[in-house]
Formats: sequence, C-alpha cells, structure tokens
Amino acid sequence: MDANTWTSIDKLRQWLDDEAAPAAEQDRRLLRVLKIGEEYGEVAEALHGALAANPRKGSSHTWDDVEKELCDVIVTSMVALASITSDGHQVFDDRLDHLIERVGL
Repeated sequence: MDANTWTSIDKLRQWLDDEAAPAAEQDRRLLRVLKIGEEYGEVAEALHGALAANPRKGSSHTWDDVEKELCDVIVTSMVALASITSDGHQVFDDRLDHLIERVGL
C-alpha cells in the first residue's frame, strides 16, 4: 500500500482526535471500531438500493454508491487500526502478507 495512504489515514485519525467530543482513550478506540459497523450498514443499504431489493424504496442507489460505501468501510477500518496501534501500516502489511501466503500466492 502506498505510504501516502497511511499518511492520509493518520491525518484523518488526528483530525478525529482533535475534533471529536472528549473521551477516554479506551472509549475513543472502542467508538472507532464500532463506527465500522455503522459504515457496513450503509453498504448494506446501498446494496439493497442498487438491487432494488426493497419494494417500498425501489432502485434507490447505484453500484457507484456501493463502491463509495465500501471505500468508507475500508477507510474507517484503517482509521480504527491506526487508533489502536501506532504501527497500523505494519500490522496491515503483515496481515495481508499472511493472507496471501495462506492461499498460496
């Protein structure tokens, strides 16, 4: 992953640290992880809308909306990881390497 990506993630994490309501460090970490669930819900909503799966709402979203919401899940997850460890980029890279190795690539 590009180093600029993690620089941007760190900027977002720092902005959240500076602008969010005051909270204990442990609570802040917990809230960042829980935010992933909220973002996942938005992916599910967009997917239902793209498939017109809710007859009451019809086709309320596009596949572009699904893509954007998936990106929000990824970024939110990366910010959460950066919030619980100062070495998030290395943790991520190590885990990705492990997953690639596990499938034999």
